[in-house]
Amino acid sequence: MLSPYVEHLGASYFMVDMVLGVYGLMQILFRLPIGIGSDYLNRRRPFIYLGLIASGTSCFLFMWGAQPGWALAARAVSGIAASAWVVYTVMFAGYFPKEEAGKAMGMLQFTTVIAQLTSMMISGYMVEHWGWNTPFLMGGIVAIAALLLALRLPEQKQEKRKSAIQLKDLAGVMKEPLLVRVSLLSVLAHCVLFITMFGYTPNQALNIGASKESLGWLTLAFMIPHAVATLYGSRTFGRLLGDRGTLLIGFTGSALFTLLIPSMPTLAMLCLTQVGNGFMQGLIFPLLLGKSVSEVDPYKRATAMGFYQAVYAVGMSAGPFVAGWMSALYGLIGGFWLGGIAAGLAAVLSWIWMKDAKQ
Repeated sequence: MLSPYVEHLGASYFMVDMVLGVYGLMQILFRLPIGIGSDYLNRRRPFIYLGLIASGTSCFLFMWGAQPGWALAARAVSGIAASAWVVYTVMFAGYFPKEEAGKAMGMLQFTTVIAQLTSMMISGYMVEHWGWNTPFLMGGIVAIAALLLALRLPEQKQEKRKSAIQLKDLAGVMKEPLLVRVSLLSVLAHCVLFITMFGYTPNQALNIGASKESLGWLTLAFMIPHAVATLYGSRTFGRLLGDRGTLLIGFTGSALFTLLIPSMPTLAMLCLTQVGNGFMQGLIFPLLLGKSVSEVDPYKRATAMGFYQAVYAVGMSAGPFVAGWMSALYGLIGGFWLGGIAAGLAAVLSWIWMKDAKQ
């Protein structure tokens, strides 16, 4: 309901694009510094607090300022909140043995997807019955409750080091070959995600005659298989096929289902492509998230995760931008072809770059 809300405030389409785009921009700017800061200070909790405070502040800024400028500021603050996800992922992974990083990320991704799905399904109902400010009020209340819970979160003990870590040591993390490779693969994966489900697939549904009210089915068709795959799929496929085989299947399947989108004549058939795409992308994201820190020392992991997440934020912004240019030239089919090509390229690179332990 964000873009309709900003339009409701009287914003131009350019201003709506600015409000939507500043979210990714803030993540590009803040994720790496937050990761470096967490590792340098050897602390996790303060950055968890920062994320929750920023999240609640963003919600209340949306409520208090009924002008597009306030919405832009609120969305920028929410980008800072999302940047703290760097520390959430590293801290959660730290509760598991190193070899179970993929399992940990699958569990975390599952909870994220369920929260996203729930929020997306109920926010429209809230607006319809209680007004535009209700989702922001609920978001602020949830942020406060989460902050109170986080106050009881024990600081995670890190490995003792002989000397204090230097910034130059953290800078070297960004040269780790596996980290660079999975970051680039994640750029391509996020290009596909933000071109399809979080981009132009709803537009395609409207083009073939679907009503705005029926777009919720499109969301469910994508999110439920996506959630199942993040929790169970990547682990099951990983045991059977290894990391490289899982990524190859995930990206190849995503390419196929993305290319099929513009040829689907009905909403039901379009939903089937979303079932497939949701599942395939659910195989990819937890695996890449886990591998981004799998070969990095624990006291450098927040830096590695910050680099990984800052890089893939580029895909969140660049994918829709280039797809919009392609769609302007060739229609919506151009954007989906771009998404299919990106997924196909990622499949090829996965086969070349990824080596399983037994290999």
